[in-house]
Amino acid sequence: MGAMRLAFMAFLAPLALAGQASPSAAALAKPGLEAAGPQLARVAEEADAMAQNITKTLTIETLEQRSVLPPLRFRPRVGAAATALAVRSTVRQIVSEYSVGTLRDADSGDLHEFRQVISADGHPVQTEENARRALSLGLQSPSDRTRKRMLEQLTQLGLVDIATDYGLILLEFTRRGWQNLQFGPSEQARLGTDTAVVLTWKQLSTASGELEFHGRRALHQSLQGRLWMRKSDGLPLRVEAWAEVVDAGRTVRDQASVDYVMSSHGFLAPVSVVHRHLVDGQVMTENLYRYQPFKMFSADAEIKFTETPEPPPAPAKP
Repeated sequence: MGAMRLAFMAFLAPLALAGQASPSAAALAKPGLEAAGPQLARVAEEADAMAQNITKTLTIETLEQRSVLPPLRFRPRVGAAATALAVRSTVRQIVSEYSVGTLRDADSGDLHEFRQVISADGHPVQTEENARRALSLGLQSPSDRTRKRMLEQLTQLGLVDIATDYGLILLEFTRRGWQNLQFGPSEQARLGTDTAVVLTWKQLSTASGELEFHGRRALHQSLQGRLWMRKSDGLPLRVEAWAEVVDAGRTVRDQASVDYVMSSHGFLAPVSVVHRHLVDGQVMTENLYRYQPFKMFSADAEIKFTETPEPPPAPAKP
């Protein structure tokens, strides 16, 4: 598949807006908002609450990645295999300690995901205690070098088409994020046992969109998608997002679906993320992230650290 591809987003932390009122009548006058105005007001409140609390939490993340492998260099010249080679694929499972924080050497206040790998394909990489200690130190680091090392660890484990920060996409719908969104008409649909109002949305700029690295190339892309809100009270249930670009004559698309549930601490948190990377309509990589219930640092998760642990060696690729 060539060079490793990394895609991530940045979402603004609306801490300065915590006491601000619900979206104004002028904002609700945007196309598509007339019928969904009350639900969107609830979405903004929940997104603000998530932004103010998610940085105080910790959980276990399980990533299952299914990816298509490049074709073998050896190609048989005779027999059926010469005309129809089976598609090769691989499945990887990575379990990590997971939290959310800001890059302290940046002035933007953007929120990003931080993780420390505990195990890869069932083989231990480090203990949960060491992972939690390293994660906490990374969150307090004055620069983003620690986070970059965390992402490099995933590439050393042999993962491809890594997508990160999708679990935070609800933060695009904070009061602060509204200025960068255009909404389309709403419709009703079923999601499990709930009747939902589904609203199309599109970013007006690439500022908080997808930043994709393919080797040394960087590409900013705006996102669009659908927002699922429970009809009865406007509670956000799901956010879908996608971005598509034509690169060297091939259509490349990234799409994700993020489901949220109310945590025991009274704010929404992601429960699953399904991300797919497609080339000319074919799924090349699927990333399924699942999250255990989020724990608060001060209540459920006791975190103590006194020294920086040695970075664990990456296990050999299978």
